Amino acid sequence: MLRNYFKTAWRTLMRNKTYAAINVTGLAIGIAACLLIFLVVEYETSFDDFHTYKDRIYRVVSVSSGPDGVILGSGTQLPLADGLRLDFPQLTDVGSIMLNDGSHYAVGYSKKFKEDLAYYAEPQFFQIFDFKWLAGDKTSALGEPNTVVLSRGEADKFFGDWHTAMGKTIRYENKRDLKVTGILENTSDNTDFPMKIVMSWVTLVEKGGDLSGNSKDWISTFSDHNTYVILPVGMSETKFNADLASFAKKHIPPPNNKNSSLQLQALKDMHYNTLVDVYSGHPFSKQLINVISLIGLFLLMIACANFINLATAQAVNRSKEVGIRKVLGSNRHQLMLQFISETFIVTLCAILLACAISVMTLPMLNTLLEVHLNGSFLLDPMTFLFLLGVVIGVTFLAGCYPALVLSGFDPIEALKNKIRAGRSTGISLRRVLVVIQFCIAQFLVICTLVLIYQMNYFKNKPLGFNKDAVITVPFPGDSVGRTRIDALKNQLLQQPGIRDVSISLYGPADNSGWFSDFKFDNSPNQVDFGSSLKWADPEYFSLYNLKFLAGGPYHNTDTISGYVVNETLIHKLGISDPKLAIGKTIMLWGDQRKKAPITGVVKDFVVGSLRNPIPPVLMAPWKAFYSKLNIKIQTGNVNQTLAIVENLWNKTYPEGVYEYQFLDKTIADFYKSEDELSSLYKIFAGIALFIACLGLYGLVSFMAVQRIKEVGIRKTLGASVGHIVYLFSKEFTILIGVAFVISAPVGYYLMHRWLLDFTYRIPLGPDIFILAIISSLSIAWITVGYKAVKAALASPVKSLRSE
Repeated sequence: MLRNYFKTAWRTLMRNKTYAAINVTGLAIGIAACLLIFLVVEYETSFDDFHTYKDRIYRVVSVSSGPDGVILGSGTQLPLADGLRLDFPQLTDVGSIMLNDGSHYAVGYSKKFKEDLAYYAEPQFFQIFDFKWLAGDKTSALGEPNTVVLSRGEADKFFGDWHTAMGKTIRYENKRDLKVTGILENTSDNTDFPMKIVMSWVTLVEKGGDLSGNSKDWISTFSDHNTYVILPVGMSETKFNADLASFAKKHIPPPNNKNSSLQLQALKDMHYNTLVDVYSGHPFSKQLINVISLIGLFLLMIACANFINLATAQAVNRSKEVGIRKVLGSNRHQLMLQFISETFIVTLCAILLACAISVMTLPMLNTLLEVHLNGSFLLDPMTFLFLLGVVIGVTFLAGCYPALVLSGFDPIEALKNKIRAGRSTGISLRRVLVVIQFCIAQFLVICTLVLIYQMNYFKNKPLGFNKDAVITVPFPGDSVGRTRIDALKNQLLQQPGIRDVSISLYGPADNSGWFSDFKFDNSPNQVDFGSSLKWADPEYFSLYNLKFLAGGPYHNTDTISGYVVNETLIHKLGISDPKLAIGKTIMLWGDQRKKAPITGVVKDFVVGSLRNPIPPVLMAPWKAFYSKLNIKIQTGNVNQTLAIVENLWNKTYPEGVYEYQFLDKTIADFYKSEDELSSLYKIFAGIALFIACLGLYGLVSFMAVQRIKEVGIRKTLGASVGHIVYLFSKEFTILIGVAFVISAPVGYYLMHRWLLDFTYRIPLGPDIFILAIISSLSIAWITVGYKAVKAALASPVKSLRSE
């Protein structure tokens, strides 16, 4: 019997190929979108889920309180791990790790590499986290100075075969030889600790190490330095946070301990907290997971609604079939099984097509969201269970109502062709479904437009400096590298394609930052706010066209000879007139050698993302910290100029690895997550509109069948084609209007809340909502136009004979 149901269902679908194709396409696109969202959510929620003690691993984060509120930071003081081991002997596992991105490595004279996924780490770190070791002892491999552990891929890159790497050496920054003492398996994609190179911690803090002077410093925090602990069984996070607060008061010297403290952050929270950095640079908030999950569910729902609309639109055409079946003895239960079998076949075909669409679109999704998914997801048991659930859910959700409608026809009325599947006026399920579909679609359109407008605002807002045609080029920051930089700068200035050159630690707007408080005008106390420190030579101001409100640049010296500050800083100090700040002194870190007068005040410029307010900025010369060339080039013959820069740089630093980036690209990267979100919403809105229009096509098909005699009579009485098209258009225009009335307030409320996360944001004006309704109506009219015109052009004679 069941086999007969499926055979009959297949034949029925083959007789109505257009109907079947539209249904399969609509469902397949909805299911594919839902499947891809499921894969992203599964991937994002699996981060660092493979560690044995994942539920007891915590990161110690810094807590700073001030006028701008409480701020959490991943960076901690260098001696923190030693202090925790000493004060809390019950903590058996405490480990430090610090990112060392942008460092350079060499093997011999021919192989030179730059690596961003490099770290310093204590041996204890690998006792906390379960990374697979292919060679070496995780308890001792990083116990000695000048030792390094490589990932398998990195060892293959350096030495050709990782099996031969143990015991060999690599050169770090042309100043230190590191012995390979361990090989790690390549870290998985779903970890916030992507590792390729790990150097021993003692190499960093021992005498002669890059941060040996900070090994006992409890004031300075380094944003790339993380400290991890495993809480013993039975110790609560709340209790240990209270102990950490007391610990911070004890070790952080006054007055810094007044506004600084420490607390725990669970490993299982790290990947979802976008306010505190992770090494992967790829946090994914739970809010975003919930939003895209809900959108996936909505897309699947409107695909099912589309199926119902199309199925009921075909009801009249199948009324005689139902009547004959009932006369021949079929009961309602059998007819329902028959129609649900058709839905099952359509759903199964849609699932197969959805899998094919998903595999084809995975590369685009990986690029867009910077995830790492591949076609093997089809072999994942969780994916199989998800698809099985979709098949069952869609079959009954989309199949039950049409089955009830079709199987409920009276056989006599059906054979007389007097069936009217639903009311032609008032509220029907089909109208409700169309309204729901367009509510979702228009909500997504509104969200997409807000994102586009906000991104355009970011791109077009004046930043307070000239970013056009500027490239930034890092150079080796060791003592030898700094001695060569002036000569390179002079050579560059002699090139015809180069307008200006400056040397600095950071660009005016940079991904990195260094913040510190200071003493002002001989005050014994530090100010109660931090300032962004930007070490740069005097040419920096002219290159970036920074506007002076008072005074001018400091002298070109190797150490601090004067300070230039921004408007925000003097306002924080209570100074309204920039001229009054000139000559006042600033002293950093209580060091008389870092005490100098303010020589100039510049107009505020954006130093980071426009999400945040412009902070106080403190600028001074300090050659020991310069690490970047800022080069303004002529707009003509750009490629030739870039080649000249590269050639001169390589001659100056033959042992280094050359790279450059246009400043406007650096600034654009600040808004990568918003760009990704905007692209996602464009795709979601497009899918929702496409499926909704298929549902609208179903509604118009139903109307055309139900009103065929009415159309014939109206044409006989002289109605024009335009009037007939208006009759069809009026209803769906009203439905889309109703959907807009519902979706617009919801979209306004949610997007207004989203915009509150940005200091600089667009106003939510009526133009966004007008554009949303116009675009929805236009697409819908185009969709319906063909069917409406076809019905209007039909011969009235044939229409009146349709009884």
